[in-house]
Amino acid sequence: MTDRSPESAAPAFVVAPAGPDDAEAIAEFNVRLAEETESKRLDPATVRAGVAAALADPAKALYFVARPAAGTAGGPASGEPPIGCLMVTWEWSDWRNGAIWWIQSVYVHPDHRGRGAFRRLLDHAAGAAVDAGAVGLRLYAERENHAAHAVYARCGFVEPGYVVFERAPAGATGL
Repeated sequence: MTDRSPESAAPAFVVAPAGPDDAEAIAEFNVRLAEETESKRLDPATVRAGVAAALADPAKALYFVARPAAGTAGGPASGEPPIGCLMVTWEWSDWRNGAIWWIQSVYVHPDHRGRGAFRRLLDHAAGAAVDAGAVGLRLYAERENHAAHAVYARCGFVEPGYVVFERAPAGATGL
């Protein structure tokens, strides 16, 4: 995962909120993401249902998708399938009296990596966060995903010193 797009260049990608027609592509990206970064095989039907649920209920999550900009090799943005996605969820911070936006499920198709798609997705989400009055942006990455760590650092993220712990709720099976 790299992002080396020059700031002055015309954008190669446009970003917009995802719609129901983007659900299949987003689900496929999430399955690929788990395989590439964690060597996990997700159940595609479960992922499709999860993506559809989030797209149907903006209180659950917000997805943004990137498409090739008009006039690029990929063709016009309208009608083109997404080449990348990013999901946002929210955490209330009583310490900061505001919402922290969590950047999650970030994926750019390998054919489009290193051309600025991630940066466009992140910048769009950051702008939406400002508009919504968010007090911060956070994300997490797999411990060994050093390429992602480098990209996030170049985008201004710092490691705050937290460690994430996880467990299944009582009575639940697995994570």
